[in-house]
Amino acid sequence: MHLIRKSFVFARHAESEMNAIGKIGGSTDSNLSDVGRQQAKDASSLLDRPWSQVCTSTLKRTIQTAELAAPGQSLKHFSELCERDWGVLEQTPIPDSLDYFQTPSQGETWDDFYERVIKGINLIISDYNCPLIIAHSGVYRAINHCLYGSPQGPRIGNISPILIAPILGTQEWDVSPLEGHEL
Repeated sequence: MHLIRKSFVFARHAESEMNAIGKIGGSTDSNLSDVGRQQAKDASSLLDRPWSQVCTSTLKRTIQTAELAAPGQSLKHFSELCERDWGVLEQTPIPDSLDYFQTPSQGETWDDFYERVIKGINLIISDYNCPLIIAHSGVYRAINHCLYGSPQGPRIGNISPILIAPILGTQEWDVSPLEGHEL
């Protein structure tokens, strides 16, 4: 699979209640924590601008982030952007590392998750020019896997928007903080 070669901005949701207690949120539908609500409000200085579309997963933590970080914007929710279902690992302490290719009991396989996410992003970017996508750290790992061949790497920070843009004349992508970029 590959991403359609169009730019978009990606941000992981602000801190959720599950993040705050150090547990795997996955498909668990948790709200933002008090810290997360403030993070999202603070991010509005960068994200409160006219977007072609603001897209979120169907989980509350992404919707709440979008409502606070891009107030007044029309939102569209996509189940394809939901975090991976971690099965029996849901709501357990976050380990220092996870094997993304191993399927937890009653959970979603990496291949199914990856395919769902990339198809969803391609659906969005085929319809909108440089949309804002607010989703989950696993979604970012799927993007990373698509662009660089591996989901491994540092965890993306809460509500740290990044511009993902094809580099003209190459097959490469620029993945960099949104701040400082003109859209």
